[in-house]
Amino acid sequence: MNSDLGTAKETEPRELVHFVTQQTRFALIMDILQHPKQLPSMYELEELNPSVSEATVYKHIQKLIDAGIVKEVPLNDDQRRQGYPRKFYGLTEEGRTFLDEHNLLAAEETLQQIHKTISDKPEKMIKYENAPRPDGA
Repeated sequence: MNSDLGTAKETEPRELVHFVTQQTRFALIMDILQHPKQLPSMYELEELNPSVSEATVYKHIQKLIDAGIVKEVPLNDDQRRQGYPRKFYGLTEEGRTFLDEHNLLAAEETLQQIHKTISDKPEKMIKYENAPRPDGA
């Protein structure tokens, strides 16, 4: 598949569905959806995908960003705190619309409920889940 997919609006829907449902990318999208604020940090995404290398998680998030499905959301300078993440990843409006139109958001509520029941989260994961998030997020 061409890694230069362009944006969600420019790509054939069938090709984009195939792209977002690739196993690792789809897992990352589901991780974003299950996150309490739907804005996990890179660390949280890596922790939720222990069988995937950090480099692979980063590479696939970057591909989702390039395709217009995911966006990187940095904290404003005045919100940054030492020891906490500065960048988060969430769905773009276009990405959410595309996923919804193709029935790929059906499990969103269930995913959030499951996430709440995970009891063996590392301390750092809990700290990062509760980290400040960008305004309006």
